[in-house]
Amino acid sequence: MVRISVLSYVTLSLALMQSGGMIPGTQYGDWSESELQPTIQKLMKGYNRYLRPNFNEGPVEIGMSLDIASIDAISEINMDYTATIFLRQRWRDSRLVFPGNESVSVDGRLVSLLWIPDTFIPDSKRSFLHDVTVENRLIRIFSNGTVLYALRITATIACNMDLTKYPMDRQLCTLQLESWGYNLQDVVFYWTRGNDSVKGLDTLRLAQYSVESYYTSVTQAIYETGLYPKLVLHFALRRNVLFFILETYVPSTLLVVLSWVSFWISQSSVPARTCIGVTTVLTMTTLMMGARTSLPNANCFIKAIDVYLGICFTFIFGALLEYAIAHFCTMQHQTIGDVQRDLKKEFDESNGNGAIPLVSSTHPGHLTELGPTQQEEMAQSSAIEGGPVVRPHGKGCSLASFKEASRKAAGLFSVENPHNIDRHARTVFPLAFLIVNILYWLYYLFI
Repeated sequence: MVRISVLSYVTLSLALMQSGGMIPGTQYGDWSESELQPTIQKLMKGYNRYLRPNFNEGPVEIGMSLDIASIDAISEINMDYTATIFLRQRWRDSRLVFPGNESVSVDGRLVSLLWIPDTFIPDSKRSFLHDVTVENRLIRIFSNGTVLYALRITATIACNMDLTKYPMDRQLCTLQLESWGYNLQDVVFYWTRGNDSVKGLDTLRLAQYSVESYYTSVTQAIYETGLYPKLVLHFALRRNVLFFILETYVPSTLLVVLSWVSFWISQSSVPARTCIGVTTVLTMTTLMMGARTSLPNANCFIKAIDVYLGICFTFIFGALLEYAIAHFCTMQHQTIGDVQRDLKKEFDESNGNGAIPLVSSTHPGHLTELGPTQQEEMAQSSAIEGGPVVRPHGKGCSLASFKEASRKAAGLFSVENPHNIDRHARTVFPLAFLIVNILYWLYYLFI
């Protein structure tokens, strides 16, 4: 069946070529013979637009060149870019040779009378041909049979982006051109002037990016149906980080510095320090949410800006926790001081009858006094059990023992001077933040 179809197609094509490339008559597609110039009339006689040039004689060599008019938008959310390009294709068709050294520019609507390559953009999501005021096509035929076919296209093209270093990232995007139906045995693509075949990228001005470099390559596309010609334009885009420094990095850094102001405020000013801590935490949370609105919500990307905002949030929240710990230690230190004063007062009051105030194990808050008789019984009981004999030695020794015991208990759960917490925080927090910043910028800028 395949052979019969091919033979039928070739027979029909030869019949059309013998009859002037069409059913005998005066119509050339949508054009009548009177509407065509004499030169075009001669070229169209015997021309079959359904057969490629060099049919059965080898592949057609098609040269490509591009002018990048603009890159209108680059979307990190959709991972694509929208570009307007002028695509120029050149090939030689021996059926269009005419005498002389001049070229003939014809109306773009006459493209329906000629064979043209089936070039397409494989990564294109949406594209259209401009048609104001007419379809933006150019057809120019040279005397040696060379055809120049140019058109203006706007296309939205996919670009796989790696946003792990956002906003200090460098994206590599491509613009690919392939043949839809003709394989390598039919057509061959090549860049007319290598890297110089692409114009416009050097002078392009983008909002967030700058074109760092670009180059062209010639390869082939491998599909189940065969090998197809393929041209690729590679270009690297470097994001301009200055905008993000002014919009995100500087405000978040200033919020961290603002949270350190509480270290110089007295611990007794509870409303002032609490207000600074809570306000900076809430403002930082809002800043973090705003920085993510223009980015894809993908869990696979932990972006550089997320890391920095997380660092700033940690330092701000740490400053709030520092005040909570310092205030707690201050209150506990005052409580232990009151207990020590109460113990001393009770000891002084009970010193007249020789009783020793002790803290009961069953009632820690109550003091139990031991008289002389109870003291003697306690000493005898210790001797019988083999333990050391405990005897009172007077006011100085007992007072020192109680002070030492209370001091050890206080040292387990309190700081000797809670105000030292703020003094140390004034040095530790800025120094730690400076070190983390140095490591952060070294990693994301130079690694």
